[in-house]
Amino acid sequence: MRVPTFGILLAAVLALGGGAGACDGGGRDKDRCFHPPKGGGVLVIWADARRAEAIRPFVAQLESEKDVVVQVRAVTTDLQDEFIAATKAGESPDIVVGVHNWTGNLLQAKAIAPIRLASADRRRFTSIAMKAVTHNKQLYGMPFAIENLALYRNTELVPEAPETIEEAVAIGNELREAGRVREALSMPVGEHGDAIHLLPLYTSGGAYLFGPKERATGDKSANLDLKDLGLAKPEAITAFTKIASLGERGSGGLKRSIGPDNAVSLFTTSQAPFLISGPEALPEIRRAGLGYDISPVPGFYDGDPALSFVSVPAFFLAREGRNRDLAQQFLECFLTQTDLPVALYEAQPAPPVLTAAFNQVAPEDEDMRKLLDAGSDGVILPAVPNLGAVLEPLARAEAAVVGGAEVQSTVTKAAREMAARVR
Repeated sequence: MRVPTFGILLAAVLALGGGAGACDGGGRDKDRCFHPPKGGGVLVIWADARRAEAIRPFVAQLESEKDVVVQVRAVTTDLQDEFIAATKAGESPDIVVGVHNWTGNLLQAKAIAPIRLASADRRRFTSIAMKAVTHNKQLYGMPFAIENLALYRNTELVPEAPETIEEAVAIGNELREAGRVREALSMPVGEHGDAIHLLPLYTSGGAYLFGPKERATGDKSANLDLKDLGLAKPEAITAFTKIASLGERGSGGLKRSIGPDNAVSLFTTSQAPFLISGPEALPEIRRAGLGYDISPVPGFYDGDPALSFVSVPAFFLAREGRNRDLAQQFLECFLTQTDLPVALYEAQPAPPVLTAAFNQVAPEDEDMRKLLDAGSDGVILPAVPNLGAVLEPLARAEAAVVGGAEVQSTVTKAAREMAARVR
């Protein structure tokens, strides 16, 4: 297999990720770094509902200490689309909380501006997080967490982690035949496929998605060469042949009847012994009260490593916000201190990327280090415009092959469609 896009060692990065600082575990002193204008200022922040709830108590304290009003809006519709629409309508917030892979769309819409951050402050974060939010050598997001896939295992049903995906499915089938579970494995596929959850098996099968641009340019800071399309290579046929062996006409580990709406609940109700998901599944798993453990997604027997996509939640600085200077201060000051990243972790558990924040939460939550280990050689989710549309042919090919479609013709067609979308 070719060198994967941005293979990383997250655990090592965290160990080396940044030194201690003068204030609050490595951040700045808010009395010196946050200066609302005389007469007060107003900041408008948009976030999803869960993160908005986490931000509100933090800004309430800030409002009591500083002459500033911070309006936090919980957006329950598509936050990225609403932000772009508001920008076009001249009604942009000052700050938006999203995910790094929005960057391509937001730059195309002229919705975000670069963020100033000193080199010393950048070193407080994991290097992979900084790389994810950097585009054309400019910083476009303040990262606060990292997300990747892992294998969740019901330890009451399966005490030891399987070494291969074939072993996992075989164990699951034995439990199913014994009447102890309904499904051998819970991994979202659905009727339309799921490219994000597919990637570990796709890469373990010997394929890659896009090539690193450095091969073509010699620039190791470059991101992706979208014209180097792995789906068009013979290795993709090999990978999909292995994926088909787990499908509905194979061992039955992968099924179109399992999608994003029921994948987690199948695991939390003990109807499946394994779940492949990210940290977003943790709250529901913990509420279920079952015994569980977390390990890397296993690859195929005698296959390549199973690599997960890595996504980085981040704060964006709105280009058309009415108080951009104050918003810049807010990001520069409070995302380099532990209070806000830890509050966001508590609202939606995922490993913090500010090293001091991770070191604060990890001793009490061993799941955070296990999640990092599961993504320790991950692939940064491409921050290209219309990413969903670009990945759609890959997802549709997965659903077709899992359902029993002929592999070579299905993958060849998908590669042609994907190539047309990245031109």
